[in-house]
Amino acid sequence: MVQIYRTDDRIIHEEEKISPGAWVNMVNPTVTEGEEIARELDIDLQDLLAALDEEESSRVELEDGYTLILVDIPATEIRHDKEAYNTVPLGIILTRDIILTVCTDETPVLQAFVNGRVKEFSTKKKLRFVYQILFRVATQYQSHLRIIDKKRTEIEERVDNNTEDMDLIDLHALESTLVYFATSLRANGVVLDRLTRYKRLEQYPDDKDLLDDVIVENQQAIEMTTIYRDIINGTRELMSSVLDNRLNNVMKSLTSITLVMGIPTMISGLYGMNVEGAGMPLARSVHGFGIICVTSILLCVLILFLLRKKKMI
Repeated sequence: MVQIYRTDDRIIHEEEKISPGAWVNMVNPTVTEGEEIARELDIDLQDLLAALDEEESSRVELEDGYTLILVDIPATEIRHDKEAYNTVPLGIILTRDIILTVCTDETPVLQAFVNGRVKEFSTKKKLRFVYQILFRVATQYQSHLRIIDKKRTEIEERVDNNTEDMDLIDLHALESTLVYFATSLRANGVVLDRLTRYKRLEQYPDDKDLLDDVIVENQQAIEMTTIYRDIINGTRELMSSVLDNRLNNVMKSLTSITLVMGIPTMISGLYGMNVEGAGMPLARSVHGFGIICVTSILLCVLILFLLRKKKMI
């Protein structure tokens, strides 16, 4: 899908043809659409469609007539019937008069511009537009990171009573997401550092200030990712300890029950042997059966008392 936008008097509207000062937004474009745009803007097709490859790394490339900026942005997907997070590449191409964005998904980062929720946004100020996109990317990471921490907190609150094996799996999924986020954010940080050193990209004082803000927000997202990973590690270890402790308590209780029940079993087994009755204590007594039962019960109570005193049950 190819959409063309342009701002006039800070109001964005969609156009049918590409004109100077326009923004071309391509969402999961076909090869045919890519070839048409590449031919019209004189852009290499591989650079134009680079963002469609999920394995592409973040980078900045200065080509003849245009500049390619490739960064990773956060995205959502449904995994095992649950909402999960991942990262996808976003390609930004700057020509002399046009800014072009390419992504596999419709992302909230760009939809904020389409819906007019970004202040002082103009498609004609290309470099400032790029920095505004990168700023939205960094804040989007932070928003997702806060949601991830909230999910971790919900799992942690269930540690006392309702901890399940699925909680450990969910924590592992959150930790994996943070690994992807950390990798992408560090790669984006390299791109931002390079943008500060390229003289080919003409920057105004306000643009430099905005780029500094983007770098700060990206670094903050990196620090949040590191902190949340450490916290999740601690939560996972806590849950593992709780589950192991519960298992130990169950095994201890079963062992105590086996020990207590073993006493009447042993006594009944001895009296059930096929031997001469005269050799068995209380075998000829009228109250022998009752005495043996009471003795077994008293021994069981005694063992229970000793186990309780030793805090075995």
